[in-house]
Amino acid sequence: MLPSPSARATRRRASLVAAASVLALAGATTTACQPPPVRLVGPGHPYATPCQAIAAAQPGDTIQIDAAGNGTYDGDVCGWSTNNLTITGINGRARVDAAGRSSGGKAIWVIAGTNTTIRNVELSGATVPDRNGAGIRQEGAGLTVVGSYFHDNEDGILAGANNVSDIVIDSSEFARNGQGDGYSHNMYIGAVRSFTLRYSWSHDAVVGHLVKSRAATNTIIYNRITGQAGSSSYEIDLPNAGLSYIIGNVVEQGAGTQNPSLIAYGEEGVTNPSSQLYVVNNTLANDRSGGTAVFTGAQVTAPVRFQNNVSVGFATQVSQATATLTTNCVTTTPGFVNRSAFDYHLAATSPCIDVGTAPGAGQGYPLAPTQQYVYDLGKAARTTTGASIDAGAFER
Repeated sequence: MLPSPSARATRRRASLVAAASVLALAGATTTACQPPPVRLVGPGHPYATPCQAIAAAQPGDTIQIDAAGNGTYDGDVCGWSTNNLTITGINGRARVDAAGRSSGGKAIWVIAGTNTTIRNVELSGATVPDRNGAGIRQEGAGLTVVGSYFHDNEDGILAGANNVSDIVIDSSEFARNGQGDGYSHNMYIGAVRSFTLRYSWSHDAVVGHLVKSRAATNTIIYNRITGQAGSSSYEIDLPNAGLSYIIGNVVEQGAGTQNPSLIAYGEEGVTNPSSQLYVVNNTLANDRSGGTAVFTGAQVTAPVRFQNNVSVGFATQVSQATATLTTNCVTTTPGFVNRSAFDYHLAATSPCIDVGTAPGAGQGYPLAPTQQYVYDLGKAARTTTGASIDAGAFER
């Protein structure tokens, strides 16, 4: 028996509903697989300024700032809480000068969102009434900065305390930041979970520190950290200790420095879980005379590991009596290629060649350098070429 007309109609409606459901599901799957949108900023693009694009952005979006022409967006300041944004300069480095403005009296960009990536931008000129105006004020968890330039701000980057935040600065330059009162710095990282600085150049701070971090774990590797003609205080300041690796860096104390010590560790007390510091295969040069290469606070109980460093011009290597000092090249004639030009590569006659020893690992982290800094803001693989590893940041 054939089904009745009403039964056939019911069956047809059910088939149409099912087909619509399949199409809707397919459409949802296609939409979910689409990459997040790219929001273009600049002349001829949908957004005139970076902050317009940031205000319109959804979590996961990429914002590309066109630096063609003069590439500047002066006075374009803002804050946001959108998560997982990537902001990058294209066609050159995109530049934003504060031009007397700030977001919330804090910074050019105030970031409350999580997991932000900033690439190829230049932020400058931030000043605020509190005298700590920053290129970036980081308030959310997670920030990665790559290939960027922060200069002539009161703080280059100022990151607040956040125990689930990881801060990474890669291949970036910081210059002439600091208000001049000693409380503002080229970079100031608060009490975060981890801080990584690599392949970067921090120099010529105004009274403040070249690198300051209160992070629980600090990994400072293969950088150029140089006071030069500035009036910086400490070159590296880790005031609350923390598990810290300082490996393969060039660190220079300028003649105009405000402090006689190059690296300060735990001088404000040990509030982090670890007070273990590893200083391995760095080139440490003092143009001030006297002073201490590594100054440790009284609460630092774990012996500092100080190994394979080239150290020039310091009266004391490590202030801690229990520190372990191994195969360092401490000399007045290190044989640098051109010390006056801050080129600390070793010449063929250097006494620091082949004097190092294998450093092993520190709490599971390999201490032997695998890279070396390339002037400027670059890196190259480091391979031992002689019988032993050379002391210092460079392999001859």
